[in-house]
Amino acid sequence: MTSVTLVPDRPVTVVPDLPERPEPQRSEVERPAYRGFKFGAAYFGWLITLSTMVLLAAVIAGAGAGITYVLDYTRADAENQAGTAAITLAAVLVLMVSLAFYTGGYVAGRLARFDGARQGFGVWMFCLLLGLVAAGTGAFLDNQYDLVDQVNRPDVQITNDALLIGSLITAAALLILPLLAALLGGKTGQRYHDRIDSLLD
Repeated sequence: MTSVTLVPDRPVTVVPDLPERPEPQRSEVERPAYRGFKFGAAYFGWLITLSTMVLLAAVIAGAGAGITYVLDYTRADAENQAGTAAITLAAVLVLMVSLAFYTGGYVAGRLARFDGARQGFGVWMFCLLLGLVAAGTGAFLDNQYDLVDQVNRPDVQITNDALLIGSLITAAALLILPLLAALLGGKTGQRYHDRIDSLLD
């Protein structure tokens, strides 16, 4: 006769399933290797900025010539309304430069893919350094050849104080607004790649 030994049931330990760690997105893996300031992207953005300035200057000059011809607006009229003409010219100049910097920042942001704001800042720095070099060269040539006194400046009815204040405001606007436009353009250019990464992940 066969005997059967009963073994008490052993407690079974149930191990809960651990949640799977989500794989890092492709952009998060690539970002450390490619982020930061990119000299090439900022340089080509700077070239686009200069090209856009030249193009816009030509368009504005042609449009201004056509408007003055249609309205029969002469130089004497501009001298009589010197304040209005100066404000209009300064506003158009700031708008033109800001639009050019936005375009250059956008191109730099598209080229670099990441950190578009840094690329836009690099475009602005390129132009600032170029402006400082040009200003230094102009000051040296003026010291050697007295070029400023040879310019035939119009005799306008603007006081020196008003001219100084207007020049300072315009200079501040030409420093700040193009910088903001370049940063915004760089972020906008980067957003193109961000949308593609969000679709591929």
